[in-house]
Amino acid sequence: MTSNVSEALGYEQARDELIEVVRRLETGGTTLEESLALWERGEELAKVCRQWLEGARKRLDAALAGGQSEVGGEEDGSGTDSGAE
Repeated sequence: MTSNVSEALGYEQARDELIEVVRRLETGGTTLEESLALWERGEELAKVCRQWLEGARKRLDAALAGGQSEVGGEEDGSGTDSGAE
């Protein structure tokens, strides 16, 4: 599987496909070759999910850090649009 395809997957799509891969592996009935291909795809999908979650965590951390600097810096509200003209 190519990484370009995996990079195009959204988190929910990768997660849902990973759930299906795990289900198929757990139920069995596949050949060794099919099982190995499913395992490899599952590893790739798990990596995509991890990357999405790490990105979300970084964005959240940045937003929280930005909120902390705003609370400590500008409390007069001059940076907001209060509607006064």
